[in-house]
Amino acid sequence: MTTKPLNAAVLAQRKEVVPAPSTRVTIRGAAKVNRRFNVPRSVRRAAGPVGLVLLWFLTSATGVLPESVLASPVDVIRQAVDLTKNGELPHAIAASGRRAAIGFLIGATVALVLSLLAGLFRLGEDVIDSSMGMFRAIPWVGLIPLFIVWFGIEETPKIALVALGVTYPLYFNIYGGIRSTDAQLVEAARMMGLGRFGLIKYVILPSALPGALVGLRYALSTAWLALVFAEQVNADAGLGYLMSNAQQYFRTDVIVLCLVVYALLGLACDFAVRILSRRLLTWRANFEGEA
Repeated sequence: MTTKPLNAAVLAQRKEVVPAPSTRVTIRGAAKVNRRFNVPRSVRRAAGPVGLVLLWFLTSATGVLPESVLASPVDVIRQAVDLTKNGELPHAIAASGRRAAIGFLIGATVALVLSLLAGLFRLGEDVIDSSMGMFRAIPWVGLIPLFIVWFGIEETPKIALVALGVTYPLYFNIYGGIRSTDAQLVEAARMMGLGRFGLIKYVILPSALPGALVGLRYALSTAWLALVFAEQVNADAGLGYLMSNAQQYFRTDVIVLCLVVYALLGLACDFAVRILSRRLLTWRANFEGEA
């Protein structure tokens, strides 16, 4: 007889409130869509150089910057076209590029050997690093007269100066990269059974690679900087030869043209190293700056 009331009471206690069918509610303005126009990075990178060229053109066109002080961009471009047509500019670029390439290869080889010996072995560090630190304090441009005495006035002193300028930044960056390897990582590799060769190949050299690429960027820019000074010494071809002839006749348009070519060649080398760094350091998480 009490079954129905008891069942009703239990059902009443266990009765759950069933929510009403949900309705989709849209709150406008809660999430704002970012419609700000972002300028591409390539445009932002080019804004500085383009702005300087425009300022140069305006000051030349208005007479604020006299032609006797600095030629206008129009004159420089006109001179570039003329020297390209008669073949002088391509020949000069080829001669300068050959000197820079040979000097860079020699300097990079010397720097790589010395940095590996000094970075991997304590005896190498004791013998090499202090000497490199001492020689780095000597202005390598000041060695031009000594190189002329040693090697004459032909191609050898020019290539030697480029090689010397390349050696220092590569050596110190590779050596610093090797010595900045995490000691705990080295110890863990040894506990896993890696020998000396495997430790160098799989741990030390990959750790030194970022520093080596930074040194490569510095070395390439230094190679072109050294070449500017080297080609002022009795050159019969190259961009420095064109600049020396232009200096005698006060041709600022040719001088500026050669400097622009030097800058573009250095920029092309730097761009190539950037691409190489992105491919070789894909395993490394880098901070790329805030947006």
